[in-house]
Amino acid sequence: MENEYYPFVNLPLPYGYDALEPYIDEKTMMLHHDKHLQTYINNLNDVLKNNPGLQKLSLKELIRSSSCLPQNIKNTVRNNAGGVYNHRLYFDLLKNPSEKRPSGMLAAAIDRDFGSYGMFAEEFKKAALSVFGSGYAWLVYACGKLKIVTTPNQDSPVCHHLCPILTIDVWEHAYYLKHYNVRTDYIVDWFNIINWDKAEKNYLECLT
Repeated sequence: MENEYYPFVNLPLPYGYDALEPYIDEKTMMLHHDKHLQTYINNLNDVLKNNPGLQKLSLKELIRSSSCLPQNIKNTVRNNAGGVYNHRLYFDLLKNPSEKRPSGMLAAAIDRDFGSYGMFAEEFKKAALSVFGSGYAWLVYACGKLKIVTTPNQDSPVCHHLCPILTIDVWEHAYYLKHYNVRTDYIVDWFNIINWDKAEKNYLECLT
């Protein structure tokens, strides 16, 4: 990711707002990127502006150190730094048309740790559906293997020293305009627009 340090800016999407149609609609992408993500960026910049000692920390460092911060800012930093990091990763991992399935070393690792791509997809879908309220499902790397985890709200796996590879945002603002309250349909559509090339790069970075 670019722009890893304060002041944070809302980086443009690597595709047009309508590029993910018909799986994710243009209006959702505009609101999600330009309004929701922008709010997290604004809130994070506001708290860092008044705490210059934190401005030298990267986005990941802010997330990892948030539990050690003073009580009056720890939740604000955790929620908003997580909101910026999680959203950037989510947007970067979308692509249309998509490769549909992983390849290379990530594909081999998925087969090794889940049995097959189909078994991975089913387990990931169940995890995404299991998130109560708002949050994310993730494919992460830890201790030599791939794992599927979930996080509530804007919590991030990097807080637990896990290396994120792939994520789906299951906050309702990510899908409600098109899929209403049917999260299952959104997840099924999301599988059609995964940027597996980017996921492969993330995986290789996790190995280094």
